[in-house]
Amino acid sequence: MAFTTIAIEKVHAREILDSRGNPTLAVDVTLVDGTVGETSVPSGASTGAHEALELRDRTAQRYGGMGVMTAVDNVNTIIGPALAGMSALDQEQLDHAMIELDGTPNKSRLGANAILGASVAAAHAAANYLGVPLFRYVGGAAAHVLPVPMMNVLNGGRHAAGSTDFQEFMVMPVGFSDYREALRAGVEIFHALGNILHDRGLATTVGDEGGYAPRLSSNEAAVDLLVQAIDQAGYRPGVQVYVAVDPAATEFYKDGKYVLAREGRTLTAPELIDLYEQWVNRYPIISIEDGLAEDDWDGWKLLHQRLDGRVQLVGDDIFVTNPERIERGIRENVANAVLIKLNQVGTLSETLAAMQLTNRAAWAAVVSHRSGETCDTTIAHLAVATNAGQIKTGAPDRGERVAKYNELLRIADELGPVAVYPGQGAFFNLHRSW
Repeated sequence: MAFTTIAIEKVHAREILDSRGNPTLAVDVTLVDGTVGETSVPSGASTGAHEALELRDRTAQRYGGMGVMTAVDNVNTIIGPALAGMSALDQEQLDHAMIELDGTPNKSRLGANAILGASVAAAHAAANYLGVPLFRYVGGAAAHVLPVPMMNVLNGGRHAAGSTDFQEFMVMPVGFSDYREALRAGVEIFHALGNILHDRGLATTVGDEGGYAPRLSSNEAAVDLLVQAIDQAGYRPGVQVYVAVDPAATEFYKDGKYVLAREGRTLTAPELIDLYEQWVNRYPIISIEDGLAEDDWDGWKLLHQRLDGRVQLVGDDIFVTNPERIERGIRENVANAVLIKLNQVGTLSETLAAMQLTNRAAWAAVVSHRSGETCDTTIAHLAVATNAGQIKTGAPDRGERVAKYNELLRIADELGPVAVYPGQGAFFNLHRSW
């Protein structure tokens, strides 16, 4: 039984807005001694079919059906009373209790958003009770690695309608020994890209994740722009800074083919993989995320056979931070990295279990935001707590994205000389001559 001062007294949720102006939840966990932990829950636009269920009210008269008052009520009237009296320090017990209370495979009764809010807020309360930052509470004394940023500087797909078929074009400042300098390089490249677009009469408005969203003639044109921006900012493409792409292929997978509407062509999985291989040969691409659709397991196997060891192959929709799907991916040898999103699986302990499974397979773990974010900085702490080595949290120009980068700067100060920026070491499972 928990010491009384560590016991949960109350769990309270309220409806707030995310970065897209859609409702989400903020959750507070209060301990009996008055300590409070709080968090807010992100929401995705490009969501995998196998994710835990984000519960929405679906009442058209309110927020166009996007309200979350049902999930709020589930926290306040069902989850809160069930957790009252339990120790905030026993994360697995808390999470298991909520999973049992929900009783569905995908958390559809109470909502993954409701459960996640209570799960993460309890961890914050425990950390606050102990007087330590969340990264130290979750990761212990071993937590010391600051992640390499994946900076989504050019948005397309579901994040920026009318731009490119592929969803994200990112820069990764790999060739640095210090997080601050790597972050500075990414920011300078972002501004250089804006200048290039402006000079060419292209739009410099931004998409959901803060990246520019110009109308381009092809997907490859976006990659070419990033390489130019790296060079114009004074950095060396393929030495100091690499390119990462997230096609989010599920979004343009139709009837067994990949439809690139902006380019007016339809490709089979082998043909799309041919395209990726051509890009890898031509450009300094270090990572491809969701190169094939979420259930195209045969396509993923072929992609892995063709490009494993040369680039990072990150599964997002195919794995959805779910240990069972990750286990299948490891067994069938379809990738070499997993994107980690707390709200895909719905609890902190399940997320940590997914990361441990990933690590045991010698795969990389990339901690990620969602397109609908808040200024909550939990994922910055999660990346450091687990020594993940990589974080994906958007372009450096919207408050909800910059909050994570700034929190990592604060953590860097707190860690001081023990902090490690892995740089090339974040890609430990690639066979490259740097």
